[in-house]
Amino acid sequence: MVRLGMIIDLKRCIGCDSCTLACKAEQGTPKGVLFSRVYRKLYGEYPRVKGFFLPVLCNHCENPSCEKACPTRAIYRTKDGVVLIDEEKCSGVRACVSACPYGAIFFPLEDGYFPNKMTVYEEFHNKYRKKDIALKCNLCYHRLKEGKEPACVVACPTECRIFGDLDDPNSKPNRYIRERKPQVKPLPLRPETGNKPKVLYLP
Repeated sequence: MVRLGMIIDLKRCIGCDSCTLACKAEQGTPKGVLFSRVYRKLYGEYPRVKGFFLPVLCNHCENPSCEKACPTRAIYRTKDGVVLIDEEKCSGVRACVSACPYGAIFFPLEDGYFPNKMTVYEEFHNKYRKKDIALKCNLCYHRLKEGKEPACVVACPTECRIFGDLDDPNSKPNRYIRERKPQVKPLPLRPETGNKPKVLYLP
């Protein structure tokens, strides 16, 4: 069985937000919804300032708490391990939003970017999505079915995101881990939750 996931090399991330913009353009998300985003922390004083950047997205967990919390069973895992939301089943009760320990599930804001004018993102959202539903990263599942990688992976200029089958020893993530210097073990965010994320980080 394929177990799709992602390795993010924090040593390579420069905090440019290319992943955020690529995701926004690909998914057409409305205001306040960013499936891919970068948290940043700056240290020191000018001119000696250092930055730490942490890209985050849905972790597509093997034991997702959002799936357990959903009363209508709208959240499910595909055979290759991608966690998706069935928009037709979603009732908008937001139990999944509260259950996700990573803040990766969103509920759209009612107001738009500008009064009396819709952006292309809002037009896309209103045309192709049901109203009052939870939204989250789907690893660009429509692209995966075409044999393509997620938009955030393709857009990253430093190639800090490595996507593939985590169980295949010859996949991109596993080859990268073996060849990286120094070699370190990839780690999940908040392992104590028991969610078993498939987005792992090289510190």
